[in-house]
Amino acid sequence: MKEIQLREAKATLSAVVEAAQNGEPTTITKRGRPAAVVVSHAEWTKLKTRAPSFADLLLAVPPLDPKDLPARRPARVVRKGRFK
Repeated sequence: MKEIQLREAKATLSAVVEAAQNGEPTTITKRGRPAAVVVSHAEWTKLKTRAPSFADLLLAVPPLDPKDLPARRPARVVRKGRFK
């Protein structure tokens, strides 16, 4: 994976996009630290659809039978007059 500074990415954006379309992602650094990665739209779509959303995961849980849940303890009853 190619790594370039933000200043260079600005100056050569067309080349960076073309490299991404050809399957070569580019890491853009800002002050020496990785800040962004340019990938092709096809690669982005694959990455994005690979991980399901949290809502999809919740909806995929099979229905629970009440017998599968642990038994609940009865609620504690506080009687009047015991605490002052």
